[in-house]
Amino acid sequence: MAISKNLTNISTIIVLTLLFSLATAKKSHRFHRSKSPISLGLHKEKLSHLHFYFHDILSGPKPTAIRVAEAHMTNTSSTLFGVVVMADDPLTVGPEPGSKQVGRAQGIYGSAAQDETGLLMVMNLAFTEGKYNGSTLSMLGRNTVFSAVREMPIVGGSGAFRFARGYAQAKTHSFDPKTGDAVVEYNVYAFHY
Repeated sequence: MAISKNLTNISTIIVLTLLFSLATAKKSHRFHRSKSPISLGLHKEKLSHLHFYFHDILSGPKPTAIRVAEAHMTNTSSTLFGVVVMADDPLTVGPEPGSKQVGRAQGIYGSAAQDETGLLMVMNLAFTEGKYNGSTLSMLGRNTVFSAVREMPIVGGSGAFRFARGYAQAKTHSFDPKTGDAVVEYNVYAFHY
């Protein structure tokens, strides 16, 4: 009888251990769960304004933007429709090329309009200075480059800009039609935590 009782106790312990293990394993492999924003430090939203100059250099020995693809008709199109450019453009405090660098605009832009010069911009604004060093903002939108002021959405970010949303206003500071080089003033407004 004592052996039977011990076997029952051991069996009960084994069954409970297995059930607990299964419950724990099941919980650790869940696809989703609800989370409190406060547990991630998301309780106070801020609005930041960033002002900088974007230097898009297509000419010279060290271009910061290069053509990586084009359509057969691109060079006969008045808007360069179909061209795709990869960029790693410096972002600076002032419009001068030697001005203090605060980050890089890294991404792709392409001519996506046939009747006007309209670019699709897909850029990460990667900051390298101050409290935003190591943080990025992601910009995705339409840039009609010959409009006085263009507005593009900020659709996310990383680091200090996690959960970011907002907009960027671009205004051409200078443009060289012979080389395609441009300096563009940016005012970026981003909500973030």
